[in-house]
Amino acid sequence: MITTCGSALRSLVGALPARHAGPVLMYVEGAAGTGKSHLLQELADLPGTPEPVRRWWRCGTDGGPPDEPPEKPEKPEKPEKPEEPEKPGEPEKETEHRPGPTLWLVDDVHRAGEDELRRLRRMLEGLGPGSAAAVTYRPEELAVPGLPLGGPPMAYPDGLTVLRNRLAPWDEERVRRAAAEALDESCCTAEAVARLYERTAGVPRVVVDLLAMVREQWPAFTGTAAEVDAAGVPPRLAELVLSRTHALAPEDRPVVWAAAVLDGPAGRDELIAVSGLGAPAGGGALLRALESAALAELDEGRYGFAVPLAASAVRAAVPGPVRQDLHRRTANALSRRQPADWAAVADHHRAAGDGHRWLRAVERAAEAAEASGRHEQAITLLERTLALPDLPPQARARLAPLLARNAVTGLRSDQTVEVLAQIVQDAALPQAVRGELRLDLGLMLCNQMGRFAEGWRVLEIAAAELHEVRSPLAVRAMAALVSPNWPGVSLDVHRGWLIRAEAAAEESGDDAMRTAVLANHVGLAMSWADPEVWDLLERLRVRSADPACARQAARGLCNAADSAVWLGFHGRVGDLLAEGRELSVRTGAPYTEHSAMATRLLQEWWTGRWLGLDKRCEDFVAATADMPFIASDAYVVRGLLAVAQGDWGEARSWLSQQGTFATEKLPVPLGAAAAGAVIRLMLARQDVDDAAERARAAWKVVADKGVWPWAAELAPWAVEALARAGDGATARTMVRNFSQGLGPRDAPAARAALVWSRAVLTETEALAQERRDGLLEAARLYEEAAAAYGELPRPYSQALTTEGAARCVLAADTGDTGDGADTAGGAEAAAAADAADTADATASPAGKTSKAGKARKATGSASPDRKTGGEAAPAPDEAATTAALAELESCARRFTDLGAVWDAARARALLRTRQPARKGRPPGRPSHADQLSPREEEVAQLAVAGLTNREIAATLHLSPRTVEQHIAGAMRKTGALSRRDLAHRLGGAP
Repeated sequence: MITTCGSALRSLVGALPARHAGPVLMYVEGAAGTGKSHLLQELADLPGTPEPVRRWWRCGTDGGPPDEPPEKPEKPEKPEKPEEPEKPGEPEKETEHRPGPTLWLVDDVHRAGEDELRRLRRMLEGLGPGSAAAVTYRPEELAVPGLPLGGPPMAYPDGLTVLRNRLAPWDEERVRRAAAEALDESCCTAEAVARLYERTAGVPRVVVDLLAMVREQWPAFTGTAAEVDAAGVPPRLAELVLSRTHALAPEDRPVVWAAAVLDGPAGRDELIAVSGLGAPAGGGALLRALESAALAELDEGRYGFAVPLAASAVRAAVPGPVRQDLHRRTANALSRRQPADWAAVADHHRAAGDGHRWLRAVERAAEAAEASGRHEQAITLLERTLALPDLPPQARARLAPLLARNAVTGLRSDQTVEVLAQIVQDAALPQAVRGELRLDLGLMLCNQMGRFAEGWRVLEIAAAELHEVRSPLAVRAMAALVSPNWPGVSLDVHRGWLIRAEAAAEESGDDAMRTAVLANHVGLAMSWADPEVWDLLERLRVRSADPACARQAARGLCNAADSAVWLGFHGRVGDLLAEGRELSVRTGAPYTEHSAMATRLLQEWWTGRWLGLDKRCEDFVAATADMPFIASDAYVVRGLLAVAQGDWGEARSWLSQQGTFATEKLPVPLGAAAAGAVIRLMLARQDVDDAAERARAAWKVVADKGVWPWAAELAPWAVEALARAGDGATARTMVRNFSQGLGPRDAPAARAALVWSRAVLTETEALAQERRDGLLEAARLYEEAAAAYGELPRPYSQALTTEGAARCVLAADTGDTGDGADTAGGAEAAAAADAADTADATASPAGKTSKAGKARKATGSASPDRKTGGEAAPAPDEAATTAALAELESCARRFTDLGAVWDAARARALLRTRQPARKGRPPGRPSHADQLSPREEEVAQLAVAGLTNREIAATLHLSPRTVEQHIAGAMRKTGALSRRDLAHRLGGAP
């Protein structure tokens, strides 16, 4: 039976006989370090088991009598005469001094000499009723393989039950638990645990010793495989393997050295070839290495060290010149394997001092990794090689373009950018090579690092250099300059580069370059809603057997999906993403694949699939930590969620990319969306002047670019900020420019946002001019926008605009225009109302103002029947008001269903100000005793989300003093000691 130490203990306990039952002998075998002695100690100390006398026998100590158990001093026995147990032929002497059941704990039988084995056999053959023996040994060190007690076979008496139990190493999960106990749980990454398991083979003693070394060497362990490797070899393991190697005859040791340099399972012929011993001598040496346990058979016909980490200790002990010869022969042997591991071959050539062969192997390794889509492996190898200062120029010219190609396609580029930036300064490089390197450097700076201005300059130089040498890659550089996402360059400039790129592509006759230009043409056309984009897409979808063409098509399809999301063509996004991702996976383009995953997050945000979206964003950010720019979509989506959830502190952090890079480096549409969310936060917090300033700066970026559909997520909030700041002229100019820029283009999301912006402007002006008809017109525009968002669909935007329509209808009905919390002056009005409340509390009775008067005073509105420059506009009829209340109630439910806590609270607060008290309710406030009232719960939820008292007050139309009272009541009823504690009492912090 093969078991772990824990299950072996259960087996032993289960096998212990009752007092008068037949005796039991349990053999426990296990390699060094698997826990045999620990198992016996646990068995000796185990409570609740039958109570035979425990007796220890530690073999090989001095050949003397069995040890007395130190843990049982309260039961001293008559000392045995030293000569009696050593006399053969008297087995009865072993038991006559201890009548009754006995549990023998016999450790390390492989250490026993012939005389001790005879005495031990005599004791075991004489086990009486109720007695048992547990005998441990290392199978690899037995004098006679397979016979723990040597030969001849044991004369087991009748009635003796004989069992065998083999201890297995730990599995990876058990290694993980051991690492979590020894190190910080957060540092036990999958990478670190996998390396621990791989290098120790799960042998418990080695795992524990290595973890102790890791903890000692890396107090701030971060969980990388490199840190595990750097810890070294535990001394116990090193001494064991080196002693076994030294025990071999000098002429046999090279086969063990060969296994150490090969550092992995190897066949007999390969081991002998690397050892240099020749077939007859090498075969005999391998047999003797196996017999002495210096090596082990790891699989059928495959040999090496039972614990892989042991190879390092042996390799370090090999004399330098001998080790170089071993590395040279290992490189030759590995290059004959199919498929060859060229990275390993390169390492061995370098260790052997064969510089030329090393560089050729590095090149082959990188090419093989690129061909199989293992771009990260290729990048790491090439970066390490190109960073060497004494690299020959010819090798640098061959390897640098290979690095650049992999970095553009892969997911890591930080160090590569620095390496390439240095290499392109080398005047000795051929111009074609330098131009190719500049091209890839420019692409990385723009697409993967967010350094647009720098990348644009590099790409322009690359296009000129490559055009001079008539390289087809000049087309690729020109095509890159067609991509419109970068800030700072106008749409017209991109169109100019498109004309040049298309002409150059036709001249080149290169299908891959034609596809690259077509892919970027699709992206440009989709961005500004060119009607011909759908025909272009069909051309891009033409399948090609050329992987280079397929890779460019994948990029174009994924970029088209991203643009379709921004335009609002959500029904087309799924097919484009699926097709683009399938091509990306098939052609090994992880950067394109991850960009498609980021687009999926945007699609889920807008279409209302918010359940678990915050976690998906955070996971994506963590997975792309080496290159955070690719996660910029995830950062913004996570920030937008935090705004809706009322977690405003988190919102600012996520919207600012958590400091990984400057927000102004974002692609234009994403930067506009992030700016819109930040402006909304500023308005909710009454930072109106700052919001207006931010709106002007963000609007300039979009206007300079000239891709007006990208203004959709910015325009409503920018217009509101400027209007509330008193700059109505600029707000009107924004709306006019937005409309003119869109023209007749088919951009559903932007068209809905344009109507929303007009609604905001109309509502704000109606409030300022005290015009009821303006409010009703604003309500109509909000309803039109909501209908447009419903068609897309974008449920959150639809709910926000529906709420706006209801707010305007209700304001026109009552003349109280201060009910919006973050739209058209509502938050500002609520703050003013708070001030009025405070003033009224200290005024004389004669100076008190009515509730309606306070509302009008707070919002600057006149009485409901005032209308500037004409007759009073009629108030909405009762049906319209009832419908508005129903729509507002529906909005609150939709916000709640989405998880928009802040929006739901704001909608419910507005609803409460308009709904009459329920019939049949007793006068006065309802009693909630020890339970939170609805208002207390609402205030508490916003408080634990991170809103300040004033922000909660602005949202719920309360005074800060009232908010403070509600929070105090919630803390008292829940027993919370702080706001943080209140979060847990309410069911968990957000």
